Parts: sequence; structure tokens; C-alpha cells
Amino acid sequence: QVQLVESGGGLVQAGGSLRLSCAASGSIFSINTMAWYRQAPGKQRELVARLTSGGSTNYADSVKGRFTISRDNAKNTVYLQMISLKPEDTAVYYCYAGGSCWIPGGLRDFASWGQGTQVTVSS
Repeated sequence: QVQLVESGGGLVQAGGSLRLSCAASGSIFSINTMAWYRQAPGKQRELVARLTSGGSTNYADSVKGRFTISRDNAKNTVYLQMISLKPEDTAVYYCYAGGSCWIPGGLRDFASWGQGTQVTVSS
């Protein structure tokens, strides 16, 4: 089992900054992909940023140039640095991790989600 714990959300004025953190723990063998998604009220969950173990990144067009995803492999932690925040960035932000974990007898794939952290940007 792999658990994800997020932190860093909160209330910020438009133009401000926040940094989200997500720490993975458990019987981790390897993490291939870590990502941030968000879900605003009445909308579907959408990908914000993704980072692979090889260093490839993907960003939603709406956050390019403002958000940066990074990772500390030694701590199994992924970060999302958000600057120039806009009211439309208001959402619950979810961390995602996918990889392999130990089970009795070997390895299996896992895909885990965090509990979500609220980001509210006031105008």
C-alpha cells in the first residue's frame, strides 16, 4: 500500500503564490509518475502537471509559465510551485503517484491519490 499526504493549500490573493507538497509513503519500490490534478466545483478533475521518473513534464495550458512541478526522489515527495495565481485556479488539488510497490511474494503496480488540499484564490 502507498499513501499520499498533501499539504500547503490555503487562501491567497490573486497574484500571490503557494507551494503544494505531497509525500508518498509505504512499501514503495519505485515511483514512475507523480502528478497534480485539480477539481473545481461543478467541473471534472483535470490534470495540472505531471512529472515522470525520467524528468519529462506536462502542464495544462492554463498553468504553463505559472506553475512548476518538481520532485525530491530521496523523500518520495512532489511539489507544485504556483505563482501569479488567479481566481480560476481555485479548486481542490489532488496528488497522484503511480509505480510499483512491494507485496508478499513480489511487486505489484499501484496508483494512489491523496486526500486533496483546498486552494482558494480571491480576487
